[in-house]
Amino acid sequence: MTTLTQRANHVCEQFRSTRDAGVSRDLALLGARIGLAWVFVYHGARTLFGAFGGSGIHAQAVYFVHVAHLHPGAFFAVLGGIIECFGGAAVGLGILGRLAALGLVGDMVMAMITVTFSNGVIGGSAGSGYELNLALAALALVVAILGTGRFSLDVVLRKLLRR
Repeated sequence: MTTLTQRANHVCEQFRSTRDAGVSRDLALLGARIGLAWVFVYHGARTLFGAFGGSGIHAQAVYFVHVAHLHPGAFFAVLGGIIECFGGAAVGLGILGRLAALGLVGDMVMAMITVTFSNGVIGGSAGSGYELNLALAALALVVAILGTGRFSLDVVLRKLLRR
């Protein structure tokens, strides 16, 4: 038969592990969001603005028409750049993160369908495979399902609006 003190200690331990799991979850979401933001803002800025040595809208439009078979190419270049650059920033900051993460999932699914899936998982001489698209889509899906966590602007804005 357990004593009252042992039961109380057991309840306290369960509470601590639950509380620590919440912080761990939020830190993991923050890490995932920062990683996604880094990759997507980089690629989106290359497309939209020619930043980081990128080719810019015109070259991306030509690529989308000839390689991805998306018409009109300029529309899809701008759309993809906006989703990647601003969606990545939104996920990283944690503002409208679930919606932005869903946009990133869709962006990666489209990249797989139109360009990388035919090259296989790893790819080869024909081009890169869909491994990175799949990993990024899965990570963005985690954020879309779980949300941005407590270390996000969404939480700050929610608190301000409640006041």
